[in-house]
Amino acid sequence: MPKEKLSIIKIGGNIIEDETSLNAFLKLFSQIEGKKILVHGGGKRATHVATKLGIESKMVHGRRITDLKTLEVITMVYGGLVNKNIVAKLQALQTNAIGLSGADINSIKSEKRASKEIDYGFVGDVKEVAYDSIDKLINAGFIPVFCAITHDGNGQLLNTNADTITSQVAIGMSKVYKTSIYYCFELEGVLRDINDKKSVIRRINLNTYQELLDAGIVTEGMLPKLENCFNALKKGVHEVNLGNTAMLTNENKNFTTITL
Repeated sequence: MPKEKLSIIKIGGNIIEDETSLNAFLKLFSQIEGKKILVHGGGKRATHVATKLGIESKMVHGRRITDLKTLEVITMVYGGLVNKNIVAKLQALQTNAIGLSGADINSIKSEKRASKEIDYGFVGDVKEVAYDSIDKLINAGFIPVFCAITHDGNGQLLNTNADTITSQVAIGMSKVYKTSIYYCFELEGVLRDINDKKSVIRRINLNTYQELLDAGIVTEGMLPKLENCFNALKKGVHEVNLGNTAMLTNENKNFTTITL
């Protein structure tokens, strides 16, 4: 029997920070048919709140150094302010969402990242996703909304990259479903020419990816994103899509789909 489809959508700070963009996205999300999960970040809001509280935000290679004070702020912001705001807006759209961290229903366990050259503090790398528990929520008619916080099983919350949570949840859920990931960001997709916002590469597989690498088209910020995508595909995810929120509509075909 073919697996049922499950869509896992991730949104970042640029959508969360702009009320109009957030409302438009959530309206689109609520209209997606079938089973679905939402994952959100909130780094920009966390930085803003930390600054107000006199806590300096330290970033290395785009990753947040998370000391105890910073962990308190991101728990308040990701798990409280941002998550509950999104859940309330979804309820207003008749979408019965339930806000979660990785600690809730023991859904996402991580281990604290070992400090080698850089001590990232209370940052977690995902080790285990309780896909069966998440599936119980989905089958009960709830839409899980995950923030970027996991736990270590010993009472410690951990800051965890939202892109990684998205791919790890998708890998876990692929044991039960045919999973598709949608990474929503500012661009329409992966671009052939960074100066031409319309030069979207519609399809990338392992062969074309190597060609893009050799030609120097895929560099810097997009490299870890695409490596993350292929890792998910190799571990059971059906497809990964990258683009702006318009890719969630049936009319828009101009985004990037990645398959093996």
